[in-house]
Amino acid sequence: MNPAETVQIRANTVLPARREPIELHTADGLRLIGELALPPERQPRATLVCLHPLPTHGGMMDSHLYRKAAWRLPALADLAVLRFNTRGTASEAGRSEGRFDNAVGERFDVAAALEYAEFHDLPEVWLVGWSFGTDLALMHGCDPLVRGAVLISPPLRFTKPEHLAVWAESGKPVVCLVPEFDDYLRPAEARRRFAAVPQAKVIDFPGAKHLFVGHADAVLDAVVAAVAPRVATPLPRTWTGRYETRQVTIVES
Repeated sequence: MNPAETVQIRANTVLPARREPIELHTADGLRLIGELALPPERQPRATLVCLHPLPTHGGMMDSHLYRKAAWRLPALADLAVLRFNTRGTASEAGRSEGRFDNAVGERFDVAAALEYAEFHDLPEVWLVGWSFGTDLALMHGCDPLVRGAVLISPPLRFTKPEHLAVWAESGKPVVCLVPEFDDYLRPAEARRRFAAVPQAKVIDFPGAKHLFVGHADAVLDAVVAAVAPRVATPLPRTWTGRYETRQVTIVES
């Protein structure tokens, strides 16, 4: 940990938090690798359960938006950040057991994460899905424990109308962060598809592409605005206090 000073928050800046590696255990007998990051001193005001992009295309718990969320949001917004590798997915923290199952068996992974959050009394649980993770949220995440969902670059690849109908009926908030130049679903089409969920809100991100490279600060602001509206956004871009810098080894699944 570096001495206290005022620094610009950069991609490899790690702010203080109570961090611990965790294991999730699925109903079909798999052990999943994860991490829980809590505010350094206070209790969390809300909890993000992060569902990562497609592992067959490099998605994992260390995908850049989730890594930055875990490194920043406990300190800047008093949020708990739970991130994990779905079945068969690897990251620097390790490889989860099992094999990728095209969003089918992954229903047990989502359930295991929510069970962990409930058992540990984590408050105000929100699902934050990114790409493939948005399909997991929509297909398997409309649980009584879940307050709502933030969907980052939702492709609606595996999601069926019946899954959207469940969210529509629930009335739970659904916030969609859609890049202007997304590879799969752009804002106008997203509004048409998500019209099936009357409470869904589509937020455009001009100039952004599917992976939101160069737009992480704005994405984290939007996530915080959705799940913890009492926290002022945009979030600070500088930090005064102790901090670390860290490089992450990218592991292929």
